[in-house]
Amino acid sequence: MPRRVFITVGEVSGDANAANFARELRSLEPDILIDGLGGPAMRAAGVTIHHDTVSRSAMGLRALLRAVEVRRLLAWTREYYQNTPPDLHVCVDSWTMNYHFARLARREGKPVFYYIAPQAWASRPGRAKRLRECVDLLACILPFEEQWFSSRGVNAKFVGHPLFDRLPPAATERKEFLPAAPVIGLIPGSRRAIARNNFPSLLEAAEIIRHEFPHTRFLIPTTENTDAIIRSELNHRGDPNWFTETPNAFDELVRQCDLCLTVSGTATLHVAAHNVPMIVVYRGSWLLWNLLGRWIINARTFAMVNILSGSDKHIVPEFIPWYGSAEGVAHCAIEFLRHPAMLDHQRQALAEMLRPLAAPGASRKAAELARKLMDEVRPQLR
Repeated sequence: MPRRVFITVGEVSGDANAANFARELRSLEPDILIDGLGGPAMRAAGVTIHHDTVSRSAMGLRALLRAVEVRRLLAWTREYYQNTPPDLHVCVDSWTMNYHFARLARREGKPVFYYIAPQAWASRPGRAKRLRECVDLLACILPFEEQWFSSRGVNAKFVGHPLFDRLPPAATERKEFLPAAPVIGLIPGSRRAIARNNFPSLLEAAEIIRHEFPHTRFLIPTTENTDAIIRSELNHRGDPNWFTETPNAFDELVRQCDLCLTVSGTATLHVAAHNVPMIVVYRGSWLLWNLLGRWIINARTFAMVNILSGSDKHIVPEFIPWYGSAEGVAHCAIEFLRHPAMLDHQRQALAEMLRPLAAPGASRKAAELARKLMDEVRPQLR
């Protein structure tokens, strides 16, 4: 009888990573049945999607409004488990949502595999205790995470970063830098709320940069979630001759850039993978930052590329949290463009930082661990 896996994700990046995981799992076990809660990438990978949990992903105050939806989906999943019990529940990223599904699966007696560890090392380390209580195996995507979680009693394994499973082949030659006509990427993120908060200020920075370098071109990769927001803002404020906005073309656009202004998150690793220098920003809720964020975040830095550098010095400049005008970001970018040697220095540092991480295979390793967990746990549950 075919085994069944149920996957839950809560955002665009999780949907993409879950899709690759599902493909690898099916390649290892062709008759396995995979269904769950997710989005279009999982559906394209052959996963049966019962409810879309990706298109309305949110953070901050807007995320509170999603709690009602999660509660409804938990009730649906509990009933679904009674009629179609899975052999394994897989949570992919999205801790705020998936913690509740992991607890549900544990109460129903199902083994839980968690792929892409929550960043408890950066804030709220108490989440490690919750992971230990409701997750059988945690697949980590950053090299230091396995030791961090294992030392806190979590069964954790490092599998590599799934970003490198889906990257196209690297360009063999770097494009020539033309000082009079630089190419700059504006990376607003994959979530609506983040793009809505950050893109207007990125546009302000672009206007200042273009005053100094009139022939600058700006490339803007978007997603299905953010495309309408970006287009609306460009129509309202932008000159279409300055900008090239293209959905689902991150790799194609970023590899053409001399410099990127990017929101914090996985996008920083994605830009680094193309060996493109960057400035990292994040404009969130001023209220949430001052009430909660500044007290619970204990990382020495915010940008993932700086965290992975292992150095007290930043590889890339950070404007996090980013409040006030866009002048600081714009002037930082102008300084880079006036001194191309600074761009080359950052490229070298990014390449060194990525060396232990930049290899494909994370999705395959995660699938192998998931199968092994089913093999080990299933007999005990009967």
